[in-house]
Amino acid sequence: MPTILDAIVARKRLEVAAARVRQPLEVLESRLADVPSPRDFFAALAAPGPIKLIAEFKRKSPSAGVIRPGAGVVEVVQGYARAGAAALSVLTDGEGFGGSLADLEEARAAVPLPVLRKEFIVDLYQVVEARVHGADAVLLIAECLDDCHLRSLYAAILDLGMTPLVELHDAEQLPRVLALGATLIGVNNRDLRTMKTDIDHVLRLKDRVPEECVLVAESGIRSRADVERLEAAGIGAMLVGESLLASPDPGVAAGRLLGRG
Repeated sequence: MPTILDAIVARKRLEVAAARVRQPLEVLESRLADVPSPRDFFAALAAPGPIKLIAEFKRKSPSAGVIRPGAGVVEVVQGYARAGAAALSVLTDGEGFGGSLADLEEARAAVPLPVLRKEFIVDLYQVVEARVHGADAVLLIAECLDDCHLRSLYAAILDLGMTPLVELHDAEQLPRVLALGATLIGVNNRDLRTMKTDIDHVLRLKDRVPEECVLVAESGIRSRADVERLEAAGIGAMLVGESLLASPDPGVAAGRLLGRG
């Protein structure tokens, strides 16, 4: 049976086809020369010290619905920066998450932190689009891509000076991800086919990831106790959005996760 992820990927392919009609790839690529150089997303997470926070901005999610009605990008991401976040993640999917490329641009202009375009990437067009709109890093989801597309999109992200964050949920995807030479690897604790979350999932996979890689725990991180468990296990970074945005003050919540009050 088709899964939620299958439906999203099919929708993305239609969205990309429509975008190519509105603005052909060669026209989009002509805009690259005017874009500021990428910020180093990998270096921000690989720096020595405590676990690093990638703080996320999104308006809603398929599992939680609307999270923060009327949320303003600038206010939220500036709060994250003050709290000590190392980097940002911005959801640009419109239908499922209420996001846009305008949100990405606003976030990058508001703070000096490197910014990830979090999206269901299925086509080169989306990678070029990410750089044109200011992304410093791009998410690739292993479950969404066959080997050929995973390799070509990974290479395209690097060619544009950005950092690929390669995400997986299923353990059997890990050899494919490591074969890319990926050094920034995300483990999504949420199964995108069922939307169930288990924070222990990343801990079970941790020992299978080479030490030279930065491992990013994604989904289900809600408390300082969760963060301390991840840090004690040697997890290098975490991507957190929903629990921050659902709090009265996302910046204060980010600081609490990092043990800063």
